[in-house]
Amino acid sequence: MREVRIRDTLSGEPRALDPSSEVGIYACGPTVYSRIHIGNARPFVVFSLFARFLCSEGYRTRLVVNVTDVNDKIYVAAEAAGEPSGEFAARMTRAYLEDTDRLGLGRPDAEPLATETIAAIVALIGDLVESGHAYESGGDVYFRVRSFGAYGKLSNRRPEEMDQGEEAGLASLKEDRLDFALWKSHKPGEDSSWDSPWGPGRPAWHIECSVMAEQELGASFAVHGGGSDLVFPHHENEIAQSEAATGKPFSRYWLHNGFVNLAAEKMSKSLGNTLTIKDLVRRHDPEALRFYLLGTHYRHPLEFGDERIVEAGRALARLRALKDEADRIAARGTPAPGPDHGLFDEVAAHRARFEAAMDDDFNTPQALGVLFDLARVLHGAREQVAQGTAGAGAFLLGVGELVMLARVLGLLEGARKEAVVDPQLKARIESLVYLRQEARRQRDFGEADRLRDELSRLGVLIEDTRDGTTWKLQS
Repeated sequence: MREVRIRDTLSGEPRALDPSSEVGIYACGPTVYSRIHIGNARPFVVFSLFARFLCSEGYRTRLVVNVTDVNDKIYVAAEAAGEPSGEFAARMTRAYLEDTDRLGLGRPDAEPLATETIAAIVALIGDLVESGHAYESGGDVYFRVRSFGAYGKLSNRRPEEMDQGEEAGLASLKEDRLDFALWKSHKPGEDSSWDSPWGPGRPAWHIECSVMAEQELGASFAVHGGGSDLVFPHHENEIAQSEAATGKPFSRYWLHNGFVNLAAEKMSKSLGNTLTIKDLVRRHDPEALRFYLLGTHYRHPLEFGDERIVEAGRALARLRALKDEADRIAARGTPAPGPDHGLFDEVAAHRARFEAAMDDDFNTPQALGVLFDLARVLHGAREQVAQGTAGAGAFLLGVGELVMLARVLGLLEGARKEAVVDPQLKARIESLVYLRQEARRQRDFGEADRLRDELSRLGVLIEDTRDGTTWKLQS
């Protein structure tokens, strides 16, 4: 088994994973107060494929992605929707499962719900109160941050830089401004609560993940992941409350993915470019969407743009063309023998480069680059086969290797899904195409070019012919 290194947020250093025990991976999932968007999809894709990669290397893995289905934001969203909070959260949970299914990566090994772990949450809070790490105040329960000497070790923040944010609870009830809520008493307008030794209420956000992770993976496990926005306070607080309760290291490695930058992209239903996963997979092949998300290293910010997913789909088409050609050759029967011109050695060298990239902190952009280098070699080999100067056997084996490596990244897994054109988007496209035709007729080529660019941003390929302009939505 090869050594796999990941950059650990806690130490700030690359560290080798221990292959001798199960690699339990807990990745923070969504708070289900709305449908998930492209930013929520990134950690789902990253950690799903990280677990798949480790499995391909022979590691025993267990991936857990939780669902936070009780939270302040859910109460607010449910009230706005005119639904009971429990029903609203259940509906949004179903939507989350449907939307992530659309990504085509399968399901994690476990997907616990916060509402299913209330008893265990109350028990852990009770242990923290009994040990003096937590205290009750006005029906709330707070964690004494200064009772945990290692607080701040993940985020490397000084106390004066620590703002616990909206989940922290009421300042008037806290002994110290640094303290954060573990249990929140029932408030007027909240339509659900649970019994506890401190009165009716509900768990706060941070304690939910500590308990769900421990129930699924044990008090100490391998990898905890999530978006970089969760380093503080969420993950810092998870460490404090879990380690204060158990005396064990909560997670041995910490991985955080960068943001998806949406600043340059205006979301508009009228334009058909809303960024929910539900809408994105209507416009794009899910495999192209996965390709796009892997094209930037998971730790780095990612700039969103519909045209970037279109470009990813075009690049993916080059790999699919090789697979399709290999399938056609294989369907004709056993190929005649012939020289391989060193292709076997080329393929082996590319595999070694791919493995080195993936072993080095899950470097998917570099691994994708290797796949396309190999694709160029294989396209050349296909030309030799077509010219009769090389045997097809080596080409078929080479493409088989390409496909096997691509599938580690969730690519080349099935038939291409054609984008379904939403009626609103179709109407918008046809309007832009008409306006562009009019601009061309009036010889306003600057306006025609601007409209072409706008169509391109929507993922539309247009072709001007003698009979008029045709268009199609690219994936």
